Amino acid sequence: MPPLLPASEHSVETPHGVLHVTVHGTRTTRRPAILTFHDVGLESECCFSTLFKFEEMQEIVKNFTLIHIDAPGQEEGAAAYPTGYQYPSMETIAEMIPAVLQFFNFRTVIGVGVGAGAYILSKFTLNNPDLVEGLVLINIDTDARGWIDWAAHKLSSVTSSLSEQILSHLFSQDELSSNTDLVQSHRERIAKAPNLVNIELLWKTYNRSTHSECPVMLVVGDQAPYEEAAVECNSKLDPTTTSFLKMADAGGLPQLTQPGKLTEAFKYFIQGMGYMASSCMTRLSRSRTTSLSSSYSMDGSRSRSRTLSQGSQGGQMPPSPSQTMEVSC
Repeated sequence: MPPLLPASEHSVETPHGVLHVTVHGTRTTRRPAILTFHDVGLESECCFSTLFKFEEMQEIVKNFTLIHIDAPGQEEGAAAYPTGYQYPSMETIAEMIPAVLQFFNFRTVIGVGVGAGAYILSKFTLNNPDLVEGLVLINIDTDARGWIDWAAHKLSSVTSSLSEQILSHLFSQDELSSNTDLVQSHRERIAKAPNLVNIELLWKTYNRSTHSECPVMLVVGDQAPYEEAAVECNSKLDPTTTSFLKMADAGGLPQLTQPGKLTEAFKYFIQGMGYMASSCMTRLSRSRTTSLSSSYSMDGSRSRSRTLSQGSQGGQMPPSPSQTMEVSC
């Protein structure tokens, strides 16, 4: 993988505490920064490095500043919080983000969030619509699991370790059953994390939690544990500003397992906002479908067929709003 532009680490004071922030790039304010927020059980480096170090993603990152935010106490090397520490709510964490933009003197951002991070960025956008030009939300669950799922989860998790609970949030059952190298590496990393108590606090906060005018791209793997939640979220958002990307043969962490597909779709999203020239674009296969539409495997073969209508493939323009994009290679 090519190295990212030089990074600098910062401790940013906010009204609700300190955030660890890593910045890549030149800090030019002519364009919005790309601001990321990770999922539970991850931190910014392991959540996003595969995607942003991907070779074809360099067309984007060389022209933007990357701002990676770690949730409180989740950064690598963070000290464990003392017993009884009151971890901030999802809403409170979202309220910490404007201070980060002010610290780096950025007027607007394009947000990229995964799972809990997607939920936090959604809350941030609702409260600060003028600060957000676009959102890419991976594995979004607008109910943050919901009370019914949470109650069922508590009953089933009596004998389940924290690491296994988080793994079932990050990966589908098929991925866990296959016990891939990616699953094994995250199981080991979480189980041995010195700040495991901090991870548990973020996990509990996310589970206790209960629409935007900017362009939104929803992303979910067709084998992800939150596929249905993402489909439901797509049905609730403004169809004139929302695109839905369901990635074939992708599980719970598509930014790690399918960085090429996600990069390709992200380029179109950025181009649709006026920040990427068409000459930079690579080939994207598109089809106008329902949310439960046909998806395509890596070789382009159809794996399901509930298509309402089929559009042209390989076009050189961004997908129309309210359109499910299917990427093939």
